[in-house]
Amino acid sequence: MTPPVLKFGTDGWRAIIGDTYTFENVGRVAAATAAWLHETYGGTPCVVLGHDTRFQGRAFAEYAARVLAGAGVRVIFGKGITATPAVSWATREYGCQAGVVLTASHNPPAWNGYKIKADTGGPAVPQQIAEVEALIPDSVSFEIPPFDNELIELRDVRAAYLDMLRGVIDVAAIRASGITLVHDAMFGAGQGMFSAILGAPKVVELRSELNPGFRGIPPEPIERNLSDLPEAVLRHAAAAAVANDGDADRIGMVDDKGRFVDSHRLLALLLWYLHEERGLTGEIVKTFSTTDMLDRMAAEYGLPIHTTPIGFKYVCEYFLSGDVLVGGEESGGIAVKGHLPERDGIYVGLLVLEMIVKSGRTLSQLVDMLFERFGPHAYYRSDAHTSEDRKVAALTVLAEEGGLSSIAGRPVRTLETLDGFKHRMDGAWLLVRPSGTEPVLRIYAEAATAADARVLVEDAVRQLGV
Repeated sequence: MTPPVLKFGTDGWRAIIGDTYTFENVGRVAAATAAWLHETYGGTPCVVLGHDTRFQGRAFAEYAARVLAGAGVRVIFGKGITATPAVSWATREYGCQAGVVLTASHNPPAWNGYKIKADTGGPAVPQQIAEVEALIPDSVSFEIPPFDNELIELRDVRAAYLDMLRGVIDVAAIRASGITLVHDAMFGAGQGMFSAILGAPKVVELRSELNPGFRGIPPEPIERNLSDLPEAVLRHAAAAAVANDGDADRIGMVDDKGRFVDSHRLLALLLWYLHEERGLTGEIVKTFSTTDMLDRMAAEYGLPIHTTPIGFKYVCEYFLSGDVLVGGEESGGIAVKGHLPERDGIYVGLLVLEMIVKSGRTLSQLVDMLFERFGPHAYYRSDAHTSEDRKVAALTVLAEEGGLSSIAGRPVRTLETLDGFKHRMDGAWLLVRPSGTEPVLRIYAEAATAADARVLVEDAVRQLGV
C-alpha cells in the first residue's frame, strides 16, 4: 500500500489522530527532519523537542525522539507539557539546529501536528520546510532505539523559559500593582504559566487542567470560544483576561469591562506602547488578514509597513532580515522587537500587563484611546465549514469572475490576491481564503462597526453558497 503524501500547511504538518496522524507517519516526518539536519549542518545536530496536551502527545513525542536519535540526532526532550514558545526559545538558547513541537495548535481535538522551529528561535522558513518535505521517506528504514538512550536528554525547558521571562518583563511592577489576571489556558500547554510568574493568588485559572477533548471547543483564542471570560473578569474585578491556544503561541484578551480584545487591537496597542512610550522604532509587518489600523499608525509614525501572505513564517522572514518593531497575524500570533522572531502568547500577555501598569490606564481605556486617535476599526470572521467540493467551487467562482462585484450593497473597488481574495470597498474590506488543513472557507471583514463587518461576511457566505 502506498503511504500517504504528507504536506506541511501554513504552520506545520497536521492530520487527524488515528487516521493520517499515526506513529508511522510521525516517524516518517521525524526521519525527514533528521535527514535535512544532516544535509544542512552535518555532524551530530541537536533538536529541542516538546509536545502539548493532546491525546497521546507524550507517546508520539517519545517516538519522534527515538526516530531522531536513531538517525544520529541529539534530542533535548522537554519534561512534561512544553509550550511552543518555550521550545522556540530553547532552540536558540541551547544552540540547537532545530526545534520540534508535536501540536496541532488551535485545531479541533481530533487533530495533532508537527511544527519545525529554526535555529533562529523562529519558525522554519518556507524553503526549509520544502527541503524537509522533499526528504520524507515511504517508511523509516533504520533501527529505532529505545527512549532511554544516550542521545536523548530530559530537560525542564518550561522552567528555564519561565526564568527567562522573569528577566525581560517588569514582573515586580505588575505584582506591586496588585492587579488580578484571569488566565484561560483552553486546556492547552500554557496552563499554570502565568501563576508561576505572577503568583497564584493574583491569577484566576480557567480550563487549566488536562482534557484532550477540550470539552469539544477548539483551543483557539477567538471571541466565540471564550464565552466565560467576560463574566469571570467582572466577577473577580480583574484588570484583564488572557487566553492562549493549544500550544500557547497565540493570544486573545478580554479587557476590564468584559470586552474582547482581538489580535488586531493588541498589535496596535503594542505598536503604540513600544513606539510612543518606550521610544523604539522599526518596521511593522502584518499578514494579509490583519487590520488597516496598523497602516494608519505607520503613516502617522513614519514607519515602514509590509504585508505578507498568511502564516507567521512569512512575518518571521522580516524579523530575520530587517529591523522589525512589531509583527503579527489576525489569528493571535504576535512578535515584538527584542524577543523571539516568533509568536509567544505568554510573553505578549505579560507585556500587555506591563503596559497597563506602566501607562496608568486600564486596558479598556487603552483600546478606546486607539479608536479616538486612529479611527474605528471593527473586525468579524466566520469559518464556513463546508465540503471540499463546495470549497473548491467557491474558490473557482472567485478566480474566474475576479471576485464578487458587490457585497452587502457596497461596490467592490479593487481585488487583491496575495493570499486569497481580498475585496476592498470604501471604508471596508472582505477576504475569502481557504484553510490549508480543513474543508473550511475562512471569511474575514473589517469595517467601521462590528455590525457592518458581520453583514459583509454574511452576504459573502450567501453569495458563495457555503
